Formats: sequence, structure tokens, C-alpha cells
Amino acid sequence: MTQAPSDDDRMADGTHKRPRVALFVTCLVNVMRPAIAEGSRELLLAAGCEVFVPLDQTCCGQPAFNSGNERDGQAMARHQIAALEGFDYVVAPSGSCAGTIRHGYPESLSGDPAWAERAKALAARTYEITSFLVDVLGYRTPPPTRHVGTATYHDTCSGLRELGVHDQPRALLRSVEGLALTPLPDANVCCGFGGTFCVKYPAISNAVVAEKTASITKTGADILLGGDLGCLLNMAGKLAREGSGIRTFHTVEALTGRLGTPAIGEAPRGVKA
Repeated sequence: MTQAPSDDDRMADGTHKRPRVALFVTCLVNVMRPAIAEGSRELLLAAGCEVFVPLDQTCCGQPAFNSGNERDGQAMARHQIAALEGFDYVVAPSGSCAGTIRHGYPESLSGDPAWAERAKALAARTYEITSFLVDVLGYRTPPPTRHVGTATYHDTCSGLRELGVHDQPRALLRSVEGLALTPLPDANVCCGFGGTFCVKYPAISNAVVAEKTASITKTGADILLGGDLGCLLNMAGKLAREGSGIRTFHTVEALTGRLGTPAIGEAPRGVKA
């Protein structure tokens, strides 16, 4: 669903029968891996939510903020606030984008009387998807899916440090029949992506991700999972350049039975890379 929510599903006490959730798709997912958005919608529907995809949504502004361009970052923040108001929750398959809305918007717009409270209100309703499912809805049992293999999990910086996302994805992943989870040494250490950091400092970024892929390889896992597509693209790219056979997926893809599809960075079946 893409239209704005209506009020015709209210109960007598004014609350809604089902949580009305705006799915914040994110730029990278929209352009590089739309299956993550499709899987996110499937999970939210299975958890009993009414899901909307506001068509006015755009970049959260994080690249601008990270580059010190406060003016453009604030303009995008105001646009997003207006686009995402009116829903019970805003949910994103990304710790970095959700973290920007939750922490970056209120901080940056704190001196703007017209937007400060609106930024705080949106921040309070915005969640990373696994945190929303587990912490808000108490959801633990996604639709049954099966994949025999061994996976390791990387904790992305923004999700872990800004939003406290750690146990939630692991709890949900235990529902995937046949999938064993093996710990990743230094799972909480940055992969070297860092948004615009990898563009500004490519040599440092490459050195950091080389240490990360060495740790991933040592686990013996055949699948790498995580919750932020930027980080996953970075690690998948390095693994491919090293000739590794480890396949990379977003957590949502594992939870919705997509581990048998082409992994991040792999060419679609029938298409030569």
C-alpha cells in the first residue's frame, strides 16, 4: 500500500486495530536491493501491521550530514518528517538510516521552533526493523523458512551503537530451520564502509574491510548476514575480490526465505557477471 493511512480502522477508544507502519525503504535498498524492501513488507504484514510505502520519501540526509552540509541535511530532514508523519511507526531495514532519523534529526533541528518538536515526535516512532519486531511487537516467529547452511552475523556500527540492535536479529534468525549461526570475532568492529568515509579515505577503508573479511573467513561460515546494505555491499565486494565463496545477504532476506536467490553482488541467474 502506498496511500496515506485513513482513520476508518479505529476502534471505539480511538486506537487502531493494527499498527500503521510507514516502511522507509532507504536509498540503497531502493536502487541496489529492492528484495530487502519486499521482504521487510512481508515480515511487517506477517506481524500484523498495516504497511504503507509513502511515495514522497527520499534520502534521510545522512550523506549530507556526514559531509558537514548541514543546510541540505536539514532540508532533507524536513522533507522526510512531512512525508512520514501520520503513521504509528516508521520502520527501516537499516540501522544507519533509522539512527539518523532518531538521533540526527532532533539534534540538527533543535534550534528550529517550527520543526524541533516534529523531529522529536518522528524520532520516537522510528525503528530498525528487527528491533521493531522484537522490542515493540514482541514478535519472535516469522513465517517458517528453511535453509541448510552456516551463517555468521556482523553488527553494523549505527544499529549497534545508536539503536542497541544486537540480540534482536539473532533471536529472529533462530527461526530459520537448518541455519546454524556461528559467532564472528570482533563482530562489533567497523567494516570500513562508514558511508562517505569509504569515498574520502579509500585506502583506510580497504585496510579495515580486509581485517573484517579475514575474520569472516575464519568462522567457516558460508553465509554472511547483517542489517545495513551499505556495510553488506562493502564486505561482499571485498570478499568477491578475494575470490571467496561466502555469500552475503541482509537479515530480512534470511527471514523471508531468500537465501537461495542470488546473493549481494552476484549476477542474477542466467546473466553473466
